[in-house]
Amino acid sequence: MKKAWWKEAVVYQIYPRSFKDSNGDGIGDLNGIIEKLDYLKLLGIDVIWLSPIYKSPNDDNGYDISDYEDIMDEFGTMEDFDRLLKEAHDRGIKILMDLVVNHCSDEHKWFVEASSSKDNPYRDYFIWKDGKKGEYPNNWKSFFGGSAWEYHEETGQYYLHLFTKKQPDLNWENENMRKDIYKMMKYWLDKGVDGFRMDVFNMYSKKEGFPNVVDNPNGIYINGPKIHDYVKEMNKEVFSKYDIMTVGEAPCVPSSMGYLYVGEDREELNMIFHFDLMDMPNDSSDKFNKIHWNLKDVKDIFMRWYEDLKDRGWNSLFMNNHDQPRMVSRFGNDKEYRVQSAKMLATLIHTFQGTPYIYQGEEIGMTNAYFESISDYRDVETLNYYKEKIEEGIDEGTLIDKIKLTSRDNARTPVQWDDSENAGFTNVTPWINVNPNYKYINVKKALEDKDSIFYYYQKLINLRKENPVIVYGDLNLIYKDDKNIFAYVRKLEDKEILVILNFFDKEVEFNIPKEYENKEFNLLINNYEIKDTVNNKMTLRPYEARVYSII
Repeated sequence: MKKAWWKEAVVYQIYPRSFKDSNGDGIGDLNGIIEKLDYLKLLGIDVIWLSPIYKSPNDDNGYDISDYEDIMDEFGTMEDFDRLLKEAHDRGIKILMDLVVNHCSDEHKWFVEASSSKDNPYRDYFIWKDGKKGEYPNNWKSFFGGSAWEYHEETGQYYLHLFTKKQPDLNWENENMRKDIYKMMKYWLDKGVDGFRMDVFNMYSKKEGFPNVVDNPNGIYINGPKIHDYVKEMNKEVFSKYDIMTVGEAPCVPSSMGYLYVGEDREELNMIFHFDLMDMPNDSSDKFNKIHWNLKDVKDIFMRWYEDLKDRGWNSLFMNNHDQPRMVSRFGNDKEYRVQSAKMLATLIHTFQGTPYIYQGEEIGMTNAYFESISDYRDVETLNYYKEKIEEGIDEGTLIDKIKLTSRDNARTPVQWDDSENAGFTNVTPWINVNPNYKYINVKKALEDKDSIFYYYQKLINLRKENPVIVYGDLNLIYKDDKNIFAYVRKLEDKEILVILNFFDKEVEFNIPKEYENKEFNLLINNYEIKDTVNNKMTLRPYEARVYSII
């Protein structure tokens, strides 16, 4: 296994709008992030991934970019960014930028030019089609509801937008457009940023002829025919010239295809975010149904990705982010076992093979907001879904119950810094409501409690740094068919560690595998107090996690 700094790193994702407001406008900003760098240094993370901070009209919270080389007004100035970069680097923390180049904003100068006339030089930077007998060019749907085509009255054609109509898709067939993208990427890398997280990168390539989608869009506008050509070109023109980290957001990529994007001999990306876990169960007809799961499927997904990339590619490890419900609410128990289950889930993410990602607030066990009224939600996807389903005649109470569990806004409520008004995030009304539980779930309280989730994360991160076996070791699953326990052994040369995780709220028995019965065990970390010595059979308490070195 080749060593690399990005394999050994722990990444912390910041959603700037909700992290920390420094200037009293209710919106998080770059100076707010600077204020909290010492907190992140204390946690022990190596890399900050910033969700988009570029100039944007905020139709989709910054994922609609109007100027790739300027900073969003609400977040600050380029001088603020330069200071953030320096202050982070001074603390040994790297900065990963969000690269959103499947689409831009309809207010970007390229689209303004492109929509001025059919013969404008920028017209071909986007995808324009004639309608078919008064209908859309094809049946493609936007991920946010409705058609993926918007009619442009002035020039009499439709343009493609896989997301909102204010996010026109860029035309990656256009060489000049690609060159402009690479130039922009070099602008940031020459500033000193340390890599990119690439938003829906596997949608750059669209199938020639733009055929209708029959079953699913895979191979049509996801994982399209030229996607590897584009990523290889990007690597050749940009990535290969810098010592950086690259991770691509990759919906609809099975583990069998993962190697094609992250193989160490493929010259494409370091790693991708796959969605096998996030999409469980795969109800493609209604994303808001995706709340159920079983442990066997979870284990199968983790192991499938490990085995398909073993010794030839690298994985990323996460169980929530800015687009997903809170990890402890979805996979743990955010009520009576919130602390134990948050620690247990963290143990999985930080002892499996791959680069761990922490989403802001996860390290203190922040939960879903469970807002009761649609007026509390801000997410364009959630609001479009609600409107569409109400028009279909779905009961409002039923809808709110689904949205409470799955809305992206669950991840976007402000970070809970203390128990003062608005959780110490801002001194005015925040852009989205604070989770009401901030009075007892907050950073201040976590830092005062030696047994808090925060210090457990800190210890996990240190363990990973001190034990190369956790980063580079092989992984052997134990009791594959056990419905309650996820357990495995990591091994590197003569070092072995045993990880045992009870995924549920009941006591279960765990038997030490026969080949380890006469070994000695040294406890490295656990989420309960343990007084007894290890014997061949142990009783695991609800959501218990134990990690032992095997001597």
